[in-house]
Amino acid sequence: MIPSRIQTKIQIGCFALLICVFLSMLHFLCQREDTSAAINLLHLTKSKLFSLKKKVDLIDRKSRTLSNDNTDVTLFLITPTYARYTQQADLVRLSYTLKHVDNLHWIVVEDSEVQTKLVRKVLKDSQITYTQLNVKTRKDLQLGENDPRWKKHRGVDQRNHALEWIRLNVGWNRKGVVYFADDDNTYHLDLFSEMRTTRKVSIWPVALVGGLRWEGPICKNGKVVRFFTAWKVGQRAFPVDMAAFAVNLDLLRDNHVLINPQVERGFLESDFLEQLMITRDDLEAKAEDCSKILVWHTQTAKPKMKEEIKLVKRNGVGSDSKIII
Repeated sequence: MIPSRIQTKIQIGCFALLICVFLSMLHFLCQREDTSAAINLLHLTKSKLFSLKKKVDLIDRKSRTLSNDNTDVTLFLITPTYARYTQQADLVRLSYTLKHVDNLHWIVVEDSEVQTKLVRKVLKDSQITYTQLNVKTRKDLQLGENDPRWKKHRGVDQRNHALEWIRLNVGWNRKGVVYFADDDNTYHLDLFSEMRTTRKVSIWPVALVGGLRWEGPICKNGKVVRFFTAWKVGQRAFPVDMAAFAVNLDLLRDNHVLINPQVERGFLESDFLEQLMITRDDLEAKAEDCSKILVWHTQTAKPKMKEEIKLVKRNGVGSDSKIII
């Protein structure tokens, strides 16, 4: 598809060429003193020129509208990550999606005392504008070896570290939208173009979450009328997943809030939005009035490592550690 600006240049070139042809033919007819033919040509060409000018003006307006629309809005994607067998696979898969998103800054925060070579290589290979950060999760939030994933809030310290980095390092003249993008979710590319127009908080449904096929807002005419969730009505002000909303950068600057890990399990997202002084009327329905799924809480399955464990018990070492997975 030819970009609008190039279309405009082509149309203007045709416009100029048509004028030249018109003048040459008019000059020829005048030399032959064919007055009626010259007049007919004049009326015909004026009509054609007027029609072409309308098309040029329309394309030019569209081009200017697009250039002033949201192309200067940067998407700041915050991705907490931690060491595990599938970490590299999850980050690589996500990077292949983000490669196709314009004007994006990927902030990856490791749950680690140090920044690792594995994550740095993935980020460097992605060729995406990125920032690599690290902060170790505080002990009271760390899961035990056999604890289920839902027992404690995960990624809170990492997300908050990224929020503080944004507030300290992103210029006040920069337009932006902030989104929490976990590394084991699946994202449709349309999601990123939808969130780029966020004025305060944009929202959409998320699939495979909350013990349901999907959970999130039910909308009408761009407004949230209620939420579809397994939670009781009114139990949470905003019963949504962290992947269900994006926040305008200015709103985060004006309200210096962080995610509170001390809230009851399941209230993390709702509490964060309430801290931002958001009401239901402030929410901007995306994804065709919240009727489409653009993000899936897929969660990579934990691999079974029975043979690896046997190998360690038998030989004292596992498979070749030089092969980084």
